[in-house]
Amino acid sequence: GLVIDGRTLNIIFQGGLEEKFLELTRHCRSVLCCRSTPLQKSMVVKLVRRQLKVMTLSIGDGANDVSMIQAADVGIGISGQEGMQAVMASDFAISRFKHLKKLLLVHGHWCYARLAKMVIYFFYKNVCYVNLLFWYQFFCGFSGSTMVDYWQMIFFNLFFTSVPPLLFGALDKDVSAETLLRLPELYKNGQ
Repeated sequence: GLVIDGRTLNIIFQGGLEEKFLELTRHCRSVLCCRSTPLQKSMVVKLVRRQLKVMTLSIGDGANDVSMIQAADVGIGISGQEGMQAVMASDFAISRFKHLKKLLLVHGHWCYARLAKMVIYFFYKNVCYVNLLFWYQFFCGFSGSTMVDYWQMIFFNLFFTSVPPLLFGALDKDVSAETLLRLPELYKNGQ
């Protein structure tokens, strides 16, 4: 990890040392900016996103972290003594920093697995529906007549195929939370 303060960031950005700074950050898993201005924090996030083309995560707990949270791909706000500005600007909100591990490793894994299954399900659902219409066109001589009324098509998407996404969203947990916390490398398997 790299811990850098505001004065050093000021020297880096004014002295044109961004490339050397990025070369140093390539060897780090995390970069911690302390005693820096909100503009400096967001500039670091934007620089890393733009030049290294990696996904960024910003965590903040106050109004001075809002620009950094909004500049990142994923922003996490911690509600606390400094108010709710960071929470209101973030993608996810947690009450304490210690909940970050469970948010990333457990809920992140479950969300990733659910989304992957739902993409496959939506392809399956649409292929079934389009396949039905395709073969019907052979039956009606490609006249363009519709096999299904418009209201039935709406009900197909609204009622008949909406139950599986709701059940997956609420109930699907491929691995228990305890296992995911014990074995954090399971998150990479989903990717």
